[in-house]
Amino acid sequence: MGSPQPPPLAHVFRGTFVHSSRSEPMEILHEHLLGVDDSGTIVFLEQSDQQEQLAKKWGFRTSDIRELSNYEFFMPGMVDTHIHAPQYSFTGTRVDLPLLQWLTTYTFPTEAKYKDSDFAEEVYTRVVRRTLKNGTTTACYFATIYTDTSLLLAEILDKFGQRAFVGKVCMDVNDSVPQYKEITADSVRETERFVKELLEKKYPRVQPIITPRFGPSCTEDLLHALGNLAQAHDLHVQSHISENEEEIKVVEKMFPAYQNYTELYDKNKLLTSKTVMAHACHLSEEELKLFSLRGAAISHCPSSNFSLCSGILNVQMVLKHDVKLGLGTALGLDDVIGNFEVGKEFDALLINTKASDSPFDLFSADNFEDTVQKFLYLGDDRNISEVYVAGKQVVPFSSSV
Repeated sequence: MGSPQPPPLAHVFRGTFVHSSRSEPMEILHEHLLGVDDSGTIVFLEQSDQQEQLAKKWGFRTSDIRELSNYEFFMPGMVDTHIHAPQYSFTGTRVDLPLLQWLTTYTFPTEAKYKDSDFAEEVYTRVVRRTLKNGTTTACYFATIYTDTSLLLAEILDKFGQRAFVGKVCMDVNDSVPQYKEITADSVRETERFVKELLEKKYPRVQPIITPRFGPSCTEDLLHALGNLAQAHDLHVQSHISENEEEIKVVEKMFPAYQNYTELYDKNKLLTSKTVMAHACHLSEEELKLFSLRGAAISHCPSSNFSLCSGILNVQMVLKHDVKLGLGTALGLDDVIGNFEVGKEFDALLINTKASDSPFDLFSADNFEDTVQKFLYLGDDRNISEVYVAGKQVVPFSSSV
């Protein structure tokens, strides 16, 4: 009997690949061949001089190889660990108030509109299209308190092919905008329904995430029930913590039995190795030690922190305590995505540094690392010619989405 045939390849690319590895913060691999099988998994990444042996093993022809130009390279897809999908409708506006007043004046009244499925569908479709076009292949989304339109967001994500976590927001305290809050028992029951219905859809890359909004919008009973739910189903958790000082004072007043904000989440089983907490500008060293002990992650949001004058995260202090910190990692998917190692799924961006309307210029003195840096600091969606999630090309968009 002959040896079994390898699975057919969906893609073979030859050119330059730029990624991070455990040993190198930026590794540039020139003249390499990368193969992706039908399941979207990377099956080889080798130097081009191995082409003959690879072709024999994997059964591809020279004509099957997609050649990149000298001005193109692949990099891993970007990961956004904290997005409020409903707030996309007013992105770039309304940053004239501090956090709690901003929520009351702008955010809660806007989110209350998402009970309307037509309104939700328009905004959610646009935010998914925009983030994909900008190179975000994996995203962690807050939706709203409304279960049905939160499920609609998950459906839209699956249709466009973005890898994502989606959370139905839970909040049973909101004195400032009383029409936008839940009864505790309803919040728990609807979250259970959200999780159940989303899992039953069996979307390949869209998962539920337990989402208490933040301490000031939740009772202890709600936090406790959500922690039990996350534990029972081994689910990811997302929320906010210590974004601004006024918020911390509210938490201290509401929950005097807890030593600090972090303990509030921890004692209610919401601080785990599958937890991502946004902002965390004002955590104490004691709290950072607890984050590290539990393996919980922080999503750093500098633009928001500066826009709302919330504070500045001491990144060095966070890293000193060995706490997972992400602008673009920390979702517990590091064995699936993040670079071009064999066995990982091919989430990737094809970058063209000489796109016709590129926002930056290249000069004869620029070496390849210079061009990569120019893209990272000055580039935008005009340089992103193609986007792949698990080997499937999702940008440019097909006519069916």
